[in-house]
Amino acid sequence: MMKQEIEIAEPTDIKVRPYEHHAKYYETDQMGIIHHSNYIKWMEEARMDLMDQIGLNYRQMEEMEIISPVLSVSVEYHSMVHFDETVVIETKLVKYNGIRMELEYVMTDKETGELRTTGFSSHCFLTRSGKPISLKRSYPELDTKFFEMKEEME
Repeated sequence: MMKQEIEIAEPTDIKVRPYEHHAKYYETDQMGIIHHSNYIKWMEEARMDLMDQIGLNYRQMEEMEIISPVLSVSVEYHSMVHFDETVVIETKLVKYNGIRMELEYVMTDKETGELRTTGFSSHCFLTRSGKPISLKRSYPELDTKFFEMKEEME
């Protein structure tokens, strides 16, 4: 049975805080720096954290048979992250139209504030069977929440 409702936070409840990731030893490469592939994983962690914070829990969306696969991802490396450093990831919804969304990620060193990495990811919304879905038409409460989140971040 498909769940038809999702609990969403009220606009006054939204106080988005950045996501923090403490670099692990196993994430390093032979040169002792964080391997480049890990930044994309951190972006995914930050996106899930952002959605949780605003009340759009991804598990709830999946229970409603909505998935949001990655369409594209890009990363620019500005400076290296080393083992045991903490990275602060500011995640921002920059585009949303009910069918697709794009997020921006800015990663900085927690102690120094130095820019480490910037990235973008693009996602769409599909039914569990892989058919495109318009949140505006099928789930207006979700659509409203995404628009509110985008406005809060502008």
